[in-house]
Amino acid sequence: MAQAKPVRANLKMKIRGGQASAAPPVGSTLGQYGVNMMDFINPFNEETKDRMGQMVTVHITIYDDRTMDWRVVGTPTDELILAALKVDKGSGEPNKIKLEKKLSQSQLGDIAKAKLADMNTDDVEAVKKMVAGTARSMGIEVEST
Repeated sequence: MAQAKPVRANLKMKIRGGQASAAPPVGSTLGQYGVNMMDFINPFNEETKDRMGQMVTVHITIYDDRTMDWRVVGTPTDELILAALKVDKGSGEPNKIKLEKKLSQSQLGDIAKAKLADMNTDDVEAVKKMVAGTARSMGIEVEST
C-alpha cells in the first residue's frame, strides 16, 4: 500500500466560479503555503466557468511536497436560499426578527435537490430538513406543508 503524503493544510474557501485570480483571498492564502497558485487558479476557473460569478466553496488539501488536491463543493446553502427569495441577506437577529418572505415547500425541495450531490446522503427529506434549519438560522420561516 502506498504511503499517504503528509498533509500540510486543509483549506476551505468561498470563491466566485470562473473568477479565481492571484489577488486575495486566493493568492495570499495559497502563497503562504508555497504552492504555485496558477496550478489551482487555471483549472479551477476552467472547471467552474459554467457557474460564472456564483459563490462556490472549494476544499483544498495542501501537502508537504507543495502539491495540492482540491474539489468544488457547490454553492453554499445560505446563498441558494437568498437567491430563491431574491433578498440580499438574512436577519441579523434570527431568533427575534424574521424576514417578510417565507421559503415555500417547492423552493425548499429545489434547494435540497441542488445540495444533494454535496451531501453524504441520498435522502432528499433529510437534506430538506438541513436546508430548513439553515433558513431558520437566517430568520427565514419555511411554509408548512
